[in-house]
Amino acid sequence: MMPKQTTDVDRLVGLRITALRKARGMSQTALGTAVGVTFQQVQKYEKGQNRVGAGRLREIARLLEVPVSAFFEEGDSSSKGQEDVFGFLSAHGAIELLRAYVAIQDDQLRRDVLAIVRTASRLGQSPVTSAEA
Repeated sequence: MMPKQTTDVDRLVGLRITALRKARGMSQTALGTAVGVTFQQVQKYEKGQNRVGAGRLREIARLLEVPVSAFFEEGDSSSKGQEDVFGFLSAHGAIELLRAYVAIQDDQLRRDVLAIVRTASRLGQSPVTSAEA
């Protein structure tokens, strides 16, 4: 008998677990302890290497304070947008950047920070020529 292979859905669930866990400021160790697995097992869930059982997924959803449906694609047109958001949130430092941005009280300062980040993004994408270096 062949072992069950993970699927794109397993990887999607893992990506969303990662994003939601980080948004809560929870470590893999804390999540694993709370649901009765090691942090290595949480890593495997998050990478989509191992499937998350229904009962365990329900417990993870409870701990992360989201409905179980938050881990799956919805049938509507917003599912691609949701997938993009979860993909963005999985980028290194994205959640920390978002937390810091939201903590800025002054609206003008917030707009200025956004302008700086957009400029940095553009500079990071354009190739440096020998004349500029």
